[in-house]
Amino acid sequence: MEQPAMPSCAETRVYRRVLTVAGSDSGGGAGIQADLKTFAALECYGMSAVTALTAQNTVGVSAIHPVPPEFAAAQIGAVFEDIGADAVKIGMLYSARLIRVVAEQLRKYEARHIVLDPVMVAQSGDRLLEDDAVGAIREYLMPLAEVVTPNVPEAEVLAGRRISSLADMRAAARDLARYGSESVLLKGGHLEGSDSSDLLYLCRADRWVAFPAERIASRNTHGTGCTLSAAIAAHLARGEDLEAAVRRAKIYITAALQAGAAYRLGRGHGPVHHFFRYWE
Repeated sequence: MEQPAMPSCAETRVYRRVLTVAGSDSGGGAGIQADLKTFAALECYGMSAVTALTAQNTVGVSAIHPVPPEFAAAQIGAVFEDIGADAVKIGMLYSARLIRVVAEQLRKYEARHIVLDPVMVAQSGDRLLEDDAVGAIREYLMPLAEVVTPNVPEAEVLAGRRISSLADMRAAARDLARYGSESVLLKGGHLEGSDSSDLLYLCRADRWVAFPAERIASRNTHGTGCTLSAAIAAHLARGEDLEAAVRRAKIYITAALQAGAAYRLGRGHGPVHHFFRYWE
């Protein structure tokens, strides 16, 4: 049987490669599953290093099984030693030890365009990391990140201050910038009112960029943070600068929320519609 002809060098194409280092959501709405769907929807090749398995659905998290840090490191190494990555999204990291190991691997392979989503609590309110992990995020991962994307509750924990207004968001973003990331995207969806705007602080330029948005009425909000950070990573992998990547990621998550609002999946908070551009 004849083997298919190999393409010539002139015909060879390259994927935009994005690695997600995060937990698995058995319900498919958040975590690794949401990240891979987002990468695919935004025309990137997605890869994964699973940090924890969760028994999870639209109602809540019933169990968490952490992956041994050494095995998480092996997954990251396997990707970088063969395929490589144009961007990395970091999500749920359950323990301080795991965080240190992941940071070591990212430094070892000189990973670039790192988007850190400091996942702490699921949409259902279930806690997704151990207490000592918060300090490890600040110490080991934030200095590696091109952008950190906390929501208001996460920023309150990381910055150690209450946030209830735009002025509070600005102050918290400045506080978080001291931990070494290039920028901070503080998501305002948890604040009260009809507005659901996000605020990007570009640390080196000492510049603010606001991303105003109307709050979308939907019960299907599971995985919005994972999806937004994954979309930012995808656009960075495609060669866009950070401000443009955030802006286009915001457009994508807004449309995914709007498209997903009409669906009913499960008894709790359903997912956004990652593939709204391709099917209804």
